[in-house]
Amino acid sequence: MNRLRMALPVSFLLVSLTLPTIGQTSDDSRRESFVSPMQTQSQVSNAPASPAARQISGEELGDLYMARKQYREATEQYRSLSDQNPHNAVYLNKLGIALHQQTALTAALKYYERAVKANPQYADAENNIGTIWYQRKKFSKAVRAYQKAIKMRDDMPVLYSNLGYAYFSQGKYDDSIAAFRTALAKDPQFFERGSSRTGSILQDRSVPDRGRFYFLLAKSFAEAGNLDRAIFYLRKSKEEGYAQINEVKKDPAFAALLDDPVVIDLLAPKPVESAQP
Repeated sequence: MNRLRMALPVSFLLVSLTLPTIGQTSDDSRRESFVSPMQTQSQVSNAPASPAARQISGEELGDLYMARKQYREATEQYRSLSDQNPHNAVYLNKLGIALHQQTALTAALKYYERAVKANPQYADAENNIGTIWYQRKKFSKAVRAYQKAIKMRDDMPVLYSNLGYAYFSQGKYDDSIAAFRTALAKDPQFFERGSSRTGSILQDRSVPDRGRFYFLLAKSFAEAGNLDRAIFYLRKSKEEGYAQINEVKKDPAFAALLDDPVVIDLLAPKPVESAQP
């Protein structure tokens, strides 16, 4: 596989990347008018001057390449910016992401680490270091990286979500559900839309046991009071063949769901088909 696939179901190893609006910096601190993303830089340069139009910056051009999945071109653009600004953590981190999307993990890791060195409080880059270790199945290292990122920024649900996936892959299910519960507490809609920040942070959603994972996610939603989503993920857990689905009956987290007709149907024994004469 030459490129990481984006926004795939959890049955695939993925890195979910949400890209910034043109004219938006990685810290969401600046918003400007912008030209259509369908215009290239040369087209913008040749366009008639108007109050609403301007020539896009080098960073924005790199972001356009990323949005179009032109990762080689994005790499060249961010590398040029990083060479000119060797202490700019945002450029270094985005260069790492462009390389990451081409599965150049060793090179990506180098630039993430350089980004954190340039800005020791840059949680996005520290999180991205964690995704490298997660993909390499070095889950303990991934957990430590995500925990470091949370110490830098404790207000980002994606960090807790990534930590939850790493704990899950270690078999630490109680820690996993606690991390997911924290992500939901910070953003109840987080798992519906994924990472909602800019194109500077990665989210990994691959899991080895989807049935158990969906069950734990259902429990997280049940504890958060979102019963509709809890039922949704219980159904997905059963579809994946999770053998312990009847744990719902004994787990206090699901107590409010036990009288729901959908849940009753989900937990009903499968009827035995009679043999045809």
